[in-house]
Amino acid sequence: MIYLDNAATTRPDADAVEAALPYLHEQYFNPSALYGGGVLVQGELRRAREFLLSRIADPARFELIFTSCGSEADNMAIFSSARRGNAVTTAGEHAAVYQSFTELKQRNVEPRFAPLRPDGSVDTEALLSLVDDKTTLVSVVHVNNETGAVNDIASLAKAVKRKNPRCLFLSDGVQAYGKLPFRLTPDIDFYAVSAHKIGGAKGTGALIRRKGAALSPHIFGGGQEGGLRSGTENVFGILCFEAAAKKKFASLESDYARLKTYREQLFSALDQDIFMRISPEEGTPYILTVAAKNLRGEILQRLIEERGVLVGTGSACSSKHPTSRVITACGTPKEYLNGVLRFSFSPATTEEEVKTAAEAANSAARELIARTARS
Repeated sequence: MIYLDNAATTRPDADAVEAALPYLHEQYFNPSALYGGGVLVQGELRRAREFLLSRIADPARFELIFTSCGSEADNMAIFSSARRGNAVTTAGEHAAVYQSFTELKQRNVEPRFAPLRPDGSVDTEALLSLVDDKTTLVSVVHVNNETGAVNDIASLAKAVKRKNPRCLFLSDGVQAYGKLPFRLTPDIDFYAVSAHKIGGAKGTGALIRRKGAALSPHIFGGGQEGGLRSGTENVFGILCFEAAAKKKFASLESDYARLKTYREQLFSALDQDIFMRISPEEGTPYILTVAAKNLRGEILQRLIEERGVLVGTGSACSSKHPTSRVITACGTPKEYLNGVLRFSFSPATTEEEVKTAAEAANSAARELIARTARS
């Protein structure tokens, strides 16, 4: 089976799992324990924290707090920062941000949603027009998880701070970390990442915080993570995250170039009379989203699976909804909304797999068109 739904989750990297396994079986100690084993594990966590942070940020300016996932990291930043006035985000956010902003209404904070461009990136002028002197938080996803559009978060954060210097800026970087070459700038206050999108294990994420940016704990207990996120650390998951990140960052630039070529090969091989492209050419090379006119994406997905290929129909976290909130917000024509397919890649993706996937998608779509014509 060919797996091309890596934006939903990736296969845990075998080398990363093996590197972390001793911390399940031998070095299983609680990192808060004061005897030798606990001190040893705490040192390993410190080393992992430093590595994961230093790949994208200056440790003198930023710090990293481990969480259970990217969604928790987003929630921590949002509910710590947006406590009064209004908060601004985009119509293209992952559900972890979008639903949190919806919840803000119940907490007497006004959520404001900026519209999207057709490729899923935010309308910059519209976003900035929503920011005023009462805005406490702006949140803009780095890479749109449904279309692959990349927002220039450094420029956006700078523009936001120019308009309201007291406003905090968050970006969900789950689809960017370990995939795009970038560094956090001092205008970015919070950045959420996740292990399982880059070959780590599920159940591990992190919130990167600019030092000095206000952050309140939402889980109370033993005071782990500097008192900001209590609960015994997931040592296996964190060290698996570190090992997976080491591989990802070592090959980041070569993977980026190769997968961009594969993405374009895949789109070129799709039947252009059936599939309309949604993903921008300048977006992440890890995602190609297309839509078929008047066809149902979930049926196409099953037919493609019968041909040996697994693809997505959009965000796995929003799969219970009949049409995608994000794709709808892009202004995609109504006749294409039900026919969305998302192909997403990993460094393990091969050129032959991309070719097979295109053949499977074309074949499945033609079969479904023929069925529809007969009914």
